[in-house]
Amino acid sequence: MLLQDVEQYGNLELLARQVVEGFITGLHNSPNHGFSVEFAEHKSYSPGMNIRNIDWKLFARSDKLFVKQFEEETNLRCRILLDVSNSMRYPEDGNAKLKFSVLATAAICQLLRKQRDAFGLSTFNQKLVEHGHMKSNDRHFINVLSQLDKYWTDKAPIPQTESKEDLIQTLHYIAGNAHRRSLIILFTDMLDDQSDNEDVWQALQYLKHGKNEIILFHVRDSKTELDFDFSSREYRFEHLESEESMVLNPGEIKEAYVKEAHAFDEMVKEKCLSYNIDYYPIDAAQNFNQLLLTFYQKRRRMQS
Repeated sequence: MLLQDVEQYGNLELLARQVVEGFITGLHNSPNHGFSVEFAEHKSYSPGMNIRNIDWKLFARSDKLFVKQFEEETNLRCRILLDVSNSMRYPEDGNAKLKFSVLATAAICQLLRKQRDAFGLSTFNQKLVEHGHMKSNDRHFINVLSQLDKYWTDKAPIPQTESKEDLIQTLHYIAGNAHRRSLIILFTDMLDDQSDNEDVWQALQYLKHGKNEIILFHVRDSKTELDFDFSSREYRFEHLESEESMVLNPGEIKEAYVKEAHAFDEMVKEKCLSYNIDYYPIDAAQNFNQLLLTFYQKRRRMQS
């Protein structure tokens, strides 16, 4: 399922449910993933089990019988850090990077809720915007969705440019309030002019204290931000953080730009490797399933 296929329907809770149901159905139908797909809410049906617990809706989609599980346990704590800075609102005609990250966050929270796992949301530009508690109940899920909906419906205020020190303080605050053995998921485009600053990476490393694990989803609009795929005419390019601008023909600088853009991504990847942070490049135009599979596999490894 792609962002462009669902974003016009609006209701974030419904969309998150559809994304998750499509992902779960795909896992149940696929023989190639190499691990069992036993969510806390579902278990393969065996003769003798109470047929009242069969999930008939899932049967209609997958043609396989699963029974619902009702264990009350919290297996994991997960905090999602969502970058809501100006650069995440690119491309401006659809805010694709931010909206992709918002819907991915909502889908992950939906998966966590199904697992009875605790989850919390923190939004930041450079400063911390919101920092909620980690809980696992339905009411908390609705509260998280209401926070996300501001960015889904473009009702959140445009942030002002802040400083590198604000970002470092934000990361240290989140790390200082993180539970031990948590999974921390970060959605960001890393375009804050400080991505190669060692102090910022030290602050990210601090998030790993207490045996926490980090996944960094590096969100980009690959067509334009990596491949610089524009038609051959003059454009006005604006820096979404500083509001500086210039007019140029993309064809004149494309080769040099693409080289620099891929070098930047490689730098971020190498930094993550050196700091033992799981790194995954994400194209805002891609299917959500691979992202959710990455999260699900990480969750299983943390439980083993």
